Amino acid sequence: MMTSKKLLKTVHQALDDLKANNVITLDVHKYANFTDAMVFASGTSTRHVKSIADEVVTQAKQAGFTPIGVEGYTFGEWVLVDLGDVVVHVMLPAVREFYQLEKLWDPMQNNIKSS
Repeated sequence: MMTSKKLLKTVHQALDDLKANNVITLDVHKYANFTDAMVFASGTSTRHVKSIADEVVTQAKQAGFTPIGVEGYTFGEWVLVDLGDVVVHVMLPAVREFYQLEKLWDPMQNNIKSS
């Protein structure tokens, strides 16, 4: 979990640097065996969503974390960055509202940080 905290700090810095909106972090380590935390953020356009995802990957690599994969980059409406201990979802607001992933985890979530 200590690695996750450093990685989360790195992710939040990248999101802040690129002015991601409505950032929510959920601690899911007790409920998911594939990650410790999920981070949700919104971008204002497909270009912004892609730029945010790029910055998350760049800063994670600079901090010594190797991304496992990036999905959805081609269309840029919803880009998932899998960093292992942390999974980052960057979405357009309409896509985020449609899927409401945070609500899927809400009954079991323990909010770490919201900004």
